[in-house]
Amino acid sequence: MANPSGIGRAPNIPVHESEPQPGFYRKRRGKDGPLDPVAIWLQDGTLVAAVGDKMVDPHDVWTWCCRTPVTEEAYRKARAGEGWNDEPPAPQSDVDPMAGHNINASDPHEALKIEYLGEAEMAKEFLKSPIKTQDDADKAAVWSKRLATIAKKATDQHRVEKQPSLDEGRRVDERWRDLKDGAKDLSTALKRHMDEFLREQDRLERERQRKAAEDAERTRREAEEAAKAASAIENEAERAKADEAAAAAKKAAYEAEKEAAARNSSAGRTGAKVALRTFVSAQITDFDALLAALKGRAEVKELVQSLANRAAKSGVDLPGMKIVEERRAA
Repeated sequence: MANPSGIGRAPNIPVHESEPQPGFYRKRRGKDGPLDPVAIWLQDGTLVAAVGDKMVDPHDVWTWCCRTPVTEEAYRKARAGEGWNDEPPAPQSDVDPMAGHNINASDPHEALKIEYLGEAEMAKEFLKSPIKTQDDADKAAVWSKRLATIAKKATDQHRVEKQPSLDEGRRVDERWRDLKDGAKDLSTALKRHMDEFLREQDRLERERQRKAAEDAERTRREAEEAAKAASAIENEAERAKADEAAAAAKKAAYEAEKEAAARNSSAGRTGAKVALRTFVSAQITDFDALLAALKGRAEVKELVQSLANRAAKSGVDLPGMKIVEERRAA
């Protein structure tokens, strides 16, 4: 019939469990299993049925296959093991999960890996050619579902295998959290407690440096003047005394310069010393100007695109963007 889905649904063709009809059909083996060919026919006046090469009671199979009639050609092709035109080849695990593979059947990861590799190899080959027929599209849809099922199984099994490690990790984290975070928070609090004192010490130090620099400059000038005056004395004895005084002045100038050097304000002792450090951060004074300056950066574009996508999904059309709808297979 043109629309087999109408079978069993009023006002189309009702299904009666006691009235299987001769013909060719197919039925899914389990929830996600392959499609098995089904035939129902009269033999010596008695209605008989077969699923694949296994004889079954027509009444047992009828309600499972009645909505999926197929042509005799499609039935015989599937019966010969050549599959269905609109169905991907049976996954490796449905054919023989152990064939050609040295795997541990009790390991769900290994078993699922074999299933995935078999599907992936065929699916990648299928992707090399464009979809041109409805059968191809149906095949792609079924394949997508099968691979999504594998992904879900992998996600679930990964969660089950990893959960004990996560639980143990949380237990260890919880055990050490107070010691780690508490000690770190108190250490930081003690540093912040010193900030005001060290800033005042830093202010006093800068004042000391200013005065020491003034003294050093004055001492340097005095040393230069003493040296100049000594060079002008003609009497050797007096010049020797003047040179000695100039040398002392020069040494005093050197010591004054050392005294003017910066000393960082600190607390504690070696191995436990805390000092003021300079931390650089930005204070935004003109958001629009800053945004204009940063708009070319990749991370800003990525963030704006994310916000625009969120607005589009909410149906909000903001200035500078447009809502684009794209129909894709899902």
